[in-house]
Amino acid sequence: MIANLISKNNRTSKYKLFLDVIRPLESDKILDVGVNNWEYSPVDNFLEKNYPYLENITALSVDTNEEFKKRYPKVNSIVYDGFYFPFEDKSFDIGWSNAVIEHVGDIERQVLFLKELKRTCKRVYFTTPNRYFPFEVHTRYPLIHWLPKRIFDRILQFTPQKWASGDYMYLLSRKKLEKILKEAGITDYKIYKNRFCGFTMDFSIII
Repeated sequence: MIANLISKNNRTSKYKLFLDVIRPLESDKILDVGVNNWEYSPVDNFLEKNYPYLENITALSVDTNEEFKKRYPKVNSIVYDGFYFPFEDKSFDIGWSNAVIEHVGDIERQVLFLKELKRTCKRVYFTTPNRYFPFEVHTRYPLIHWLPKRIFDRILQFTPQKWASGDYMYLLSRKKLEKILKEAGITDYKIYKNRFCGFTMDFSIII
């Protein structure tokens, strides 16, 4: 499908940026926050599919990871409650989280998520879709996600994608992203725009 091809190209581009900017060493310990137990597309768990040193990755998720463990036995897989990461400060050289922050909950949960990434990792690379990209990447509907969330959620109730309403996602604009970074006490960061057809499809953030 065209959507899968676009997604693959997008994630490949973000992974290349990660390698070029973060420049992970073979010995670096990496925390991957938000892995998928079930892979619904070829680009799920993209880091595990492409990073050569799987034994140095710890995967953190709120879901049971039995299928993930079978698929990636070299990766250390841990389940947590979705709030505080079960690690000491600066336990990891690098934190990676691809398109997860929009799913952790409202702004307070997003701020906590960033605080925990920063607390447990010396460097952080995370990504999130741009709310103002014309197509919403989860539902693949155009424009209606620009409406206030309560109206967008109500519309979704009359579609096959009603699963994407409610607490499933809280999309971020650049302005909102900068706001939660500030509230998390993070001031030293860089935001990269990942474009498609001239529009900013999503953001990659380096902390």
